[in-house]
Amino acid sequence: MLKAFVQTVTPFEQNASILFCSETKKCAIVDPGGDIDLLLELAKKNDLIPEKILLTHGHIDHAGGATELAEILNVEIHGPQKDDKFLLDSLQKQGQMFGMASRNCYPDLWLDEGDVVQIGKQQLDVYFCPGHTPGHIIFFNKDSKLAIVGDVLFSGSIGRTDLPGGNFEDLIESVKNKLWPLGREIEFIPGHGPMSTFKAERLSNPFVSDSVLGFK
Repeated sequence: MLKAFVQTVTPFEQNASILFCSETKKCAIVDPGGDIDLLLELAKKNDLIPEKILLTHGHIDHAGGATELAEILNVEIHGPQKDDKFLLDSLQKQGQMFGMASRNCYPDLWLDEGDVVQIGKQQLDVYFCPGHTPGHIIFFNKDSKLAIVGDVLFSGSIGRTDLPGGNFEDLIESVKNKLWPLGREIEFIPGHGPMSTFKAERLSNPFVSDSVLGFK
């Protein structure tokens, strides 16, 4: 079974996740934007074995701590999709703007639609979901009915599209054509705020509910 711990990090209160295989204790750290000491302690306290770092997209609150954490753990960074390279190339500059120590990030592997990420005996399917950023991806574990959606979808809202590379129409299409087909009962970890389910968002989210998108 795939399980998850969620740790709020950075002044942006971003949800960094540690996804782990309950059988092998192997784990992946998703979107380590900062406060990596908290993430390291969480993994150590639960006897988890870090295998890799995963990134949904290239904003500093999600990727700002990835390079340092990868060096400490001696693991690779996988994701996001290559269209977010311009964001990862400017993490140090982003950090200077927001008063956050950060280093540019050079992933060992770009990810794209159809790729599969292995964590112990569990696997994550990768879906390309642009809109918040041009190279945004999400991760989905079918057996646990769990999605890690970054800043595509929030409880009661959606990700911003007014930042460089953002596109509102693309984001709506990503939710409609990539997230919703996964099933109504899917629970998701957003990049910010509380967890929710696709069912709840399809009922009441003012941006992507069934009534707004024209679903019956």
